[in-house]
Amino acid sequence: MSEQRTYIVLLGVPGAGKGTQAKLLEQALGLPQISTGDIFRYNLKHETELGKLAKSYMDRGDLVPDEVTIRMVEERLQQPDCARGAIMDGFPRNLVQAAAFDKMTAPYGGVKVAPLIQVDDEETIRRITGRRTCRTCGAVYHILYNPPKVAGVCDIDGGELYQREDDKEETVRNRLYVYYKQTAPLIGYYFAKGLLREIDGTQSIEEVQNALIAVIREAQPA
Repeated sequence: MSEQRTYIVLLGVPGAGKGTQAKLLEQALGLPQISTGDIFRYNLKHETELGKLAKSYMDRGDLVPDEVTIRMVEERLQQPDCARGAIMDGFPRNLVQAAAFDKMTAPYGGVKVAPLIQVDDEETIRRITGRRTCRTCGAVYHILYNPPKVAGVCDIDGGELYQREDDKEETVRNRLYVYYKQTAPLIGYYFAKGLLREIDGTQSIEEVQNALIAVIREAQPA
């Protein structure tokens, strides 16, 4: 077997704070945050072979097949910054991807822990629908948790704040539906492997981070 690596799979509904927590964990643990969104943008921007393949599906309005996403992730994990492992944010997204991820990480000890950041649906909807984005600089606010000094106006450049289509309630409810249909089965998958750890996502960002670090440290190989 090759050297041990630390692979962490963050689970949680859209808006649970996975991206925020993954960035903080990256700093705390020295492991890269691997986001499928970032990987797709990189491959599309640089017109890689996989990027062109993915674009061919997207241009037809089709979903990018699991095998393409899996290959993109596999290539990303071969980069030097992943030599000690990675924090997975948004991958695996379904059971097919989970099985493929197990296979690609098996030589390095496999997934160490799968923390589930628990947030109920109504809180999720409140978190996402409250977001407002500046049309000019892209800064993001929240009408409850991080409001601008003047309603509807960006603190940075005075630009107009608007609600993105992705942040509207109908879209959020559809994202939750897709999550429960495709991604929620991963909770049972990692529970059966003894890797699931539940974290209360309604705590402060710092409290959630401390809880995540605690379960990750506990799962680290001696």
